[in-house]
Amino acid sequence: MTTRTPRGFDLALAHAHLRRSDARLARWMHRIGPLEFDFNARFHTVDALARSILHQQLSGKAAATITARVVALMPRAQISAAGLQALPDAALRGAGVSGNKLAALRDLGARAQAGAIPGAAALERMNDADIIAALTPVRGIGRWTVEMLLMFRLGRPDVLPLDDLGVRQGAALVDELEMAPNARALAARGACWAPYRSLAGFYLWRVVEHARRDHA
Repeated sequence: MTTRTPRGFDLALAHAHLRRSDARLARWMHRIGPLEFDFNARFHTVDALARSILHQQLSGKAAATITARVVALMPRAQISAAGLQALPDAALRGAGVSGNKLAALRDLGARAQAGAIPGAAALERMNDADIIAALTPVRGIGRWTVEMLLMFRLGRPDVLPLDDLGVRQGAALVDELEMAPNARALAARGACWAPYRSLAGFYLWRVVEHARRDHA
């Protein structure tokens, strides 16, 4: 039987590791303060992925509005494969869903009904690489989207989204660089953060927010 991977990780241990392994990041961590997360909130994979699709390339407010409209069309305030199948294209378009996103939602729903989308309990028994391999075939779901699920929903400790602009900008601020590092450089730079690269990523996002407030 495959072993279940508990959600989340020891934040105190991760904080201590990052402070010990990276003096530059440690200075920012001191300024920002400790971070806390709740990784135990229940979620459904189809719902989480559908919301990610709906939020792509939109401002937060616009994405939230369209997502709320789609959720309102669902039977239990949750986006499901059955709920998507029951809705005609016109209903989703009427909620503001674009053609590309409509196609992505249809693909997600079809794959889920075919049993190709692992549920939350199944994901807890899969390693990071297998989760990425299982979910990225869905239209509109790339590696970055799955990495967000790994970090925020499953609380996996060692995920560093190398293509995330905010993470790269945060690394540039930490190292006082004029340009953000590319994915290869960031991977090398972040080697010292393992096995808690997820927490480093969370801090790099906060570094960018903190710097923006300082210059506001």
